[in-house]
Amino acid sequence: MELPKFLLGDNTDYPTAIFVVHTEYPRFIINLENDEVEWLEEFSQEDENELETEAADLIEKAAAFYDREVSRYEE
Repeated sequence: MELPKFLLGDNTDYPTAIFVVHTEYPRFIINLENDEVEWLEEFSQEDENELETEAADLIEKAAAFYDREVSRYEE
């Protein structure tokens, strides 16, 4: 099965949370309510250094994905 790069997540136990799941490496879940990120990968020290430069860009893309999805519901 081919998954989209980003998915929206919802959970009634967290009614104000807005989760975006990034399904490609490095996989993570971000809660846009508070920008908390949960990485679904284990990283070596070398990977962590590279990840620091990519993380901000990936988080921006996750937020843009959410904005795009919400705008489609409003149309």
